Amino acid sequence: MSTTPLGEFLRARREALRPQDVGLPEHGRRRVKGLRREEVAILAGVSSDYYMRLEQGRESSPSPQVVDAVARALRLDDAATEHLWLLVRPREANLWANTDGIPVSPQLRQLMDTWIGSPAFVIGPALDILACNAMATALHDGFAAGDNLARMVFLDPAGREFYQEWERAADSCVAEIRAAYGHDPANARITEVVAELSAGSPEFARRWAAHEVKPKTQEGKHLRHPDVGDLHILFSAFSVNGAPHQQLVVYQAEPASPTAEAFDQLRERAERSSGAVPAQ
Repeated sequence: MSTTPLGEFLRARREALRPQDVGLPEHGRRRVKGLRREEVAILAGVSSDYYMRLEQGRESSPSPQVVDAVARALRLDDAATEHLWLLVRPREANLWANTDGIPVSPQLRQLMDTWIGSPAFVIGPALDILACNAMATALHDGFAAGDNLARMVFLDPAGREFYQEWERAADSCVAEIRAAYGHDPANARITEVVAELSAGSPEFARRWAAHEVKPKTQEGKHLRHPDVGDLHILFSAFSVNGAPHQQLVVYQAEPASPTAEAFDQLRERAERSSGAVPAQ
């Protein structure tokens, strides 16, 4: 049984691989899920006993060469390899936590408020919404300071309707929290959110156990608003200087697209709600 975050990660990623994924022959029926420990050890060029100690938490200081070899053996991508390194060197990872608790700067709030045509919000490592502009609130009531994106996806009954590609959104949410956890495994808020979602959503619990890692970057999303209909948006995320635990998220529409027209309707709604004079 794995007893450390490192061991749990290695075990989950080993069990997610099939022999054919790594060029090994598969003979008959296998009793174990995924690859055997011995197979990973052979691929990584280490002894079976050493790799078993890694998974069982009895070896916590592998050399850089071993870490890289295990990452290659498990076919980890760049994000998962970075996560592995953070688990191996937790003291270095915890330097990231020194900035946790820093509030969203007034300058960033003012900048978001000038984006009258694009929903924008700032999230923390557990996907808490720390700040948002009027367009984000008009897009979805859940985009308000104090709410949480993962709760919206997994616990809000309207989440499956809002996120038209729900499975993809769910995978992304969990992988983002997992990436943040690698930076700060002692973060109490991440632990709290994971416990709440694991208890309230079997879908979350299953994904969390898979140890997939994916930081927010840029991708397309398909959303559905109850009043303005389907929205095909480009999602971009940016780290905030001076507060690396924060990420600025911006939703944009292709110019002259149906989504851009829908955003215009949402902007007018946001202006009416705030009492602002509509832009001419």
